[in-house]
Amino acid sequence: MKNFFFILVSALFINCNINKKNNDPSKEEWVQLFNGKDLSGWDIKIAGYELNDNFGETFYVEDGKMKVKYDGYDIFNNRFGHIFYKNKYSYYRLKTGYRFVGEQANGGEGWAFKNSGIMLHSQSAESMLKDQDFPISIEVQLLGGREEGERPTANLCTPGTQVYMADTLFTTHCINSTSKTYRGEEWVEVEVLVLGDSLVQHIVENKVVMEYTKPQYGGGVVHNYNEKIKKDGQPLTEGYISLQSESHPVEFRKIELLDLCGCMDKKAKNYKSYFVKMDNSKCRY
Repeated sequence: MKNFFFILVSALFINCNINKKNNDPSKEEWVQLFNGKDLSGWDIKIAGYELNDNFGETFYVEDGKMKVKYDGYDIFNNRFGHIFYKNKYSYYRLKTGYRFVGEQANGGEGWAFKNSGIMLHSQSAESMLKDQDFPISIEVQLLGGREEGERPTANLCTPGTQVYMADTLFTTHCINSTSKTYRGEEWVEVEVLVLGDSLVQHIVENKVVMEYTKPQYGGGVVHNYNEKIKKDGQPLTEGYISLQSESHPVEFRKIELLDLCGCMDKKAKNYKSYFVKMDNSKCRY
């Protein structure tokens, strides 16, 4: 009987410690957007095709990685594609590891050599028209270097959008970051910090290489879109996340997100000290 009582008390003690650890306000709870097995939770939109028509199995999963290939294309023919995560976000950190592999698809544009991207504050896949080339969004442009010359990564491109840098509105479509050039087929670790429309930072190998503020609708370099969606001058405070297919094979080995919007009531079980945006509707007591 004594042994049973000891075991019971020990189990309760261990369980309390586990619960305490799980409720640690400073413990970051990263969410894996990509499960490493299939494309569950993601929508596909390729220019010229209906929603979730994954032409040529452009987006697929192999060896635990999300990959983009063009084996089913005779010629690329501007069939730009994007794969969208199902939920939209506003305040968060996003991490991924990517690399370019193989040869560019036949007919791909010269600028699209070793070129992909992470689209932030994006319109939904459902809201894109059939022949639309890019989602209206903020793009973290991912590039690989050529044999010679510098070609930084984690640049900024703005399909249908604009941003401010040092209180100046930039209308240039693409702006280079301060990152170094990554050549070959090496993996590159990229992180993005997004705080609504107040601040966005691009981070490569733990170093901030670009930052800007006040993303908003505006500018061009997006075609065949629904004009009702693009309300120039309106702030971009939230949206979807998507990854690009621009004619060069690319792989992503993880896609994980830390939501920075949540319960900020210290009395709640799910309070987190790293939240920067309050949404106490999510509180659990």
